[in-house]
Amino acid sequence: MADVKEYTTSPAGKVLDTENAPSRVDSNTVAINDETAHVVDKDGERKLCRKFDFRLLPVLAVMYLFNALDKSNLGNAKTDGLPDDLGFRTGQYNLIVGIFFVPYVIFAPPFAMLAKKYGASRALPIMMFSFGSLTLLTAATHNFSGVFALRWFLGMSESAFFPVVIYYLTTFYRRGELARRLAIFYAASNIASAFSGLLAFGVFQIKSHLLDHTWRWLFIIEGSCTILFSFFAFWYLPKSAAEAKFLTEDEKALAYHRIHVDSSSTVNEEFKLREALKIFKLPTTYGFLLIEICLGVPLQGVSLFLPQIVARLGYNTVKTNLYTVAPNITGAVMLLILAFSSDLTKIRFPFICLGFAFTFIGMIIYASIQDVVAQSQVAYFATFMMCWGTSAPSVLLSTWYNNNISNEGERLVLTSVGVPLANLMGLVSSNLFQDRDAPKYLPALIATACFGATGFLVAGALGTYMTFDNQRRNRRQGVTLTAQDVPTSKLRDGPKVDEFRWFL
Repeated sequence: MADVKEYTTSPAGKVLDTENAPSRVDSNTVAINDETAHVVDKDGERKLCRKFDFRLLPVLAVMYLFNALDKSNLGNAKTDGLPDDLGFRTGQYNLIVGIFFVPYVIFAPPFAMLAKKYGASRALPIMMFSFGSLTLLTAATHNFSGVFALRWFLGMSESAFFPVVIYYLTTFYRRGELARRLAIFYAASNIASAFSGLLAFGVFQIKSHLLDHTWRWLFIIEGSCTILFSFFAFWYLPKSAAEAKFLTEDEKALAYHRIHVDSSSTVNEEFKLREALKIFKLPTTYGFLLIEICLGVPLQGVSLFLPQIVARLGYNTVKTNLYTVAPNITGAVMLLILAFSSDLTKIRFPFICLGFAFTFIGMIIYASIQDVVAQSQVAYFATFMMCWGTSAPSVLLSTWYNNNISNEGERLVLTSVGVPLANLMGLVSSNLFQDRDAPKYLPALIATACFGATGFLVAGALGTYMTFDNQRRNRRQGVTLTAQDVPTSKLRDGPKVDEFRWFL
């Protein structure tokens, strides 16, 4: 293996020695022997990150906004009478909501592996085109069977989208930079939930004889915009940092070096399934997956049923959709606050616990109100707390376990199992919020609160274990190190080596 010199900098911070650092990576695997994970060119890194922030994040955020819109617009369409218009029988709406998550879980790992093989920058726009087309086709359905089939294929096409985006971002950002960037991207989901309410509010005002039902316009508008943007994304997204046309050669070299020492032990590593599956030999993997289960029920419950929860306040269809906007917007703001705080402190699990606490408190407050119309202000505030707590654990948990895995294949496999597992809990949520429990939905609220409390306890216990294990390793080696002090080349073998430190 060829040695690569450490970067040296001038007083101005410019990279002077890139002789052996690759200026282009292409599709070949290149490994570097690095002994430090510390920043060598702070000014250069800040400039590089700003370029990634302005060139990548807005496009990915818009893509995820459409992804979230195409997933959640069914709830808005229900408030305009879709189940009645298509002749649904009792329980069929919940079945349509739930069936989405079956292919979502089944196809996420294989589709994510294909994305690793052929490139995330190509796979993401193709997925976007697929779920945009299926959303557009939903406007043409006339019965339960048609919607059921389209929701199945929609779940299939969206299954690997979020895991692949997370993997894609880990190839551009250091571990300590990832949470706030992923939060900015994920905030698009909250904004989508808010925007879907605004869009539904506007669409449901359309008076047209072209279509028999107004909700069809919702699927036409959202599906068409999704398809159009997918063509732009296919042309725009760079394959990797080392091949980004908006970077100079020095910036490409620095970008490669950053990821090697503080994200991937081998950059652009070939995917090997046997190696990737070793992640399931670690006990902590199952702790992470249990937290995914706990966050999935509140996340999917609030996402899918917030319009129905708000409808309890006594508003009509138009106002119900409009009143879902503010809770989702504040949820996005709280997500950013927690994620930026997490990156600033370089610690994850306390902020995950805080998110679960918000969810638990919001659900309990709402469930304890006997007459939500009489106490509408308190009830409406509770919906804000629900939204504050649903998004942050998802983002920070994905960041947390990706921060502790330096093998690209293992990261992708765990993410492609964990994220769909959380979404699979939509099956639980869709069966918790039953029409027979309307308008209070008390069993659903209590069950969702219990999942939030369990997530709080499991995340706290796992974080505490990692803290004590790091202290034990420091005592054994006679040093004081954190995860940020150890290059990822020494983290490849995981906790079985003494040099390993958990990213808390």
